[in-house]
Amino acid sequence: MSFQEKSAWVMLLALMLTAALYFYSVLTLSTAEGLAPPLLPTLVVYTVVLVVIAIVGHIAAALMAPKEANAAVDEREKQIADRAESQAGRVMGFLLMLSLLVYLFTYSGHLLFYSVFASLIIGQVAEYLLQIFYFRYASL
Repeated sequence: MSFQEKSAWVMLLALMLTAALYFYSVLTLSTAEGLAPPLLPTLVVYTVVLVVIAIVGHIAAALMAPKEANAAVDEREKQIADRAESQAGRVMGFLLMLSLLVYLFTYSGHLLFYSVFASLIIGQVAEYLLQIFYFRYASL
């Protein structure tokens, strides 16, 4: 497994874990009257936890194979990253447009914020999933 694939796994797990924690906190703060407003302190905590998990995960991956971690990205890895990014961008674009459409029917700014935020996270998760898939199964 290349360092780039390990990196994709680390970021995939970090994003999924922190996103689940973030949206769980939003749901627990929400009431029957509506969604809790987006709070900056909650976003800051989410971001810090994500960064810490990513740093620790990448350090662990680098310690397992230091030569791979310092190696230059080869042509196949560049193609995989480009292809995954391109396809994930389409997913994210579709979800962002869907978020705007939902807003036109609900006029809920809180829902718009959360749906756009979720779209960005899902788009990034899709990119890491596609990278892992291409590293494992694709011959570019």
